[in-house]
Amino acid sequence: MHKLKLYLDTTVLNFAFADDAPKEMEDTLKFFKQIDRFEVSISDIVLDEIERCPALKRGRLMEIITRHDWEILELDQAARKLAEHYLSAGVIPQKYRDDAYHIAIATVNDQDAILSWNFEHIVKMKTKREVVAINLLEGYRGIDIYTPKEVVD
Repeated sequence: MHKLKLYLDTTVLNFAFADDAPKEMEDTLKFFKQIDRFEVSISDIVLDEIERCPALKRGRLMEIITRHDWEILELDQAARKLAEHYLSAGVIPQKYRDDAYHIAIATVNDQDAILSWNFEHIVKMKTKREVVAINLLEGYRGIDIYTPKEVVD
């Protein structure tokens, strides 16, 4: 059976340690216990975001990554171009370019879904609908956007 291809943004890794958000942390840890059911990827943007974290947090996040054999997807020209469409259409605010990159990288690499806890710019109805519309206009298929809670048993 086909494993769903899931792209994780940085928020999913962060919430594995989110003591200030116990329910989301619990859901994230439950997802990580079931992670073998999925084909998981992250991107060089995730690695860049982690690199900007304080040393202790960076170490904890990198420990999760090194524990798994995830594909690292790259921000290539096709993803940059698609992200620019999201930004120019106002789907994602210009100030949050990395969020547009996450969605575009997952889309051009034919992921089934994006997992995120970013309710401000990614996991929201407006974003989900407008991303699908732009993807279809640009010749890509739609992509689903979920929280980790929505994909665990």
